Amino acid sequence: MSDLPRKAVTRTAKLATLPLGFAGRATWGLGKRIGGKSAEIVARELQQRTADQLFKVLGELKGGAMKFGQALSVFESALPEEIAGPYRAALTKLQEAAPPMPVRTVHAVLAERLGEEWRELFLEFEDKPSAAASIGQVHRAVWHDGRQVAVKVQYPGAGEALLSDLAQLSRFARLLGPLIPGMDIKPLITELRDRVSEELDYALEAESQREHAAEFADDPDVVVPDVVHQGDQVLVTEWIDGIPLSEVISDGTPEQRDRAGQLLARFLFSGPARTGLLHADPHPGNFRLLPPADSGEDGEDGELRLGVLDFGTVDRLPGGLPGTIGEALRLTLESDAEAVYDLLREEGFVKESIDLDPDAVLDYLHPIIEPAAVDEFTFTRSWMRDQAARIADPRSPAHQLGKQLNLPPSYLLIHRVTLSTIGVLCQLSATVRLRDELEAWLPGFVADPFIPEQQGETEPVDN
Repeated sequence: MSDLPRKAVTRTAKLATLPLGFAGRATWGLGKRIGGKSAEIVARELQQRTADQLFKVLGELKGGAMKFGQALSVFESALPEEIAGPYRAALTKLQEAAPPMPVRTVHAVLAERLGEEWRELFLEFEDKPSAAASIGQVHRAVWHDGRQVAVKVQYPGAGEALLSDLAQLSRFARLLGPLIPGMDIKPLITELRDRVSEELDYALEAESQREHAAEFADDPDVVVPDVVHQGDQVLVTEWIDGIPLSEVISDGTPEQRDRAGQLLARFLFSGPARTGLLHADPHPGNFRLLPPADSGEDGEDGELRLGVLDFGTVDRLPGGLPGTIGEALRLTLESDAEAVYDLLREEGFVKESIDLDPDAVLDYLHPIIEPAAVDEFTFTRSWMRDQAARIADPRSPAHQLGKQLNLPPSYLLIHRVTLSTIGVLCQLSATVRLRDELEAWLPGFVADPFIPEQQGETEPVDN
């Protein structure tokens, strides 16, 4: 019944065309240069062809290959501009669309999961999908009570495809690594694989989305559509209209970019504090910029809001984000090298067998946390590229030090989500008051006046 290529041998053959394609186009480019075309023109043609093939293969496979493409797409800000341009359009496509499932397959899944009379649940159902992603596609419909809904249908065989793709992609990590300088692709693939079972479980996704929808029900800034119905491999949620963040990135006004960036940062840090859950798939396809809510008592419209979709991947943080993150950030801003180093060692970021210069660690961290050091910061692709280049250059002290740092498993997903969100902020070129959000939502970032150690004081002595 499935139109998703499921056999490992078939999918592996398709994935194998990626590195082979890179090599083939390199040979083609050499021929072009011998033929007299300039290196710059040849390079751009090679990049465009590679980008086209990347989308074609990953998009057709869906599954883990496309999930990897989506994760990769938010890091394009780190690429040098002359390389990023051709890849940007192809990778961004992976955030919003993929070749859709045939209508007959969609109907068969709905009949199997919702019953043969599934059409009676809807007043209307659009066969053409409004979005197609890594493990499923979304159809717009009208629920039997008149509500506009989004119907998410999982691709048959998606689980097998995900596991197969990610296992195969790990073999190609070295070849794909140069797309994102300074980033080790293999741990990203490993971490994505670890989340597969959760994302395939629509009951778990429905639970996470309901918790967010309840918490943000009356929020003036963030909108989370509620769950209407959940079945095996089918999830029905409220529909929200709005401008996809990918469109804001490509065509948005400065006001839209700044507002989207501010709310994205707010949701990143406020979500765990309010729900104990971290939305862990922050690519632009999962966000919408919505019009203001109804006018207030003074008759004036409010501000644009952020719609948040897809809660298939979350990190469960019952106490919110770890206070260690906020404390380490605060101590770094205070340039307390010894305290930062002790904290990083205590949390496992510096292994016991490694000895580093605390001042060198501080020098490594300072440029990265620049957005938190000022009241307002403009995120740009050039800033992101500078950070990536500094860490990627083998001649750089930052590169040498970075290789000796460790990322504890409990921080892996938080780290990826934070980096991904920063990547989207850079794509938006948004000016954001990040420090405001950190002070409001990140535990440990603001010194507790009741803890003397944070104030450089000693405990008072009773007389």
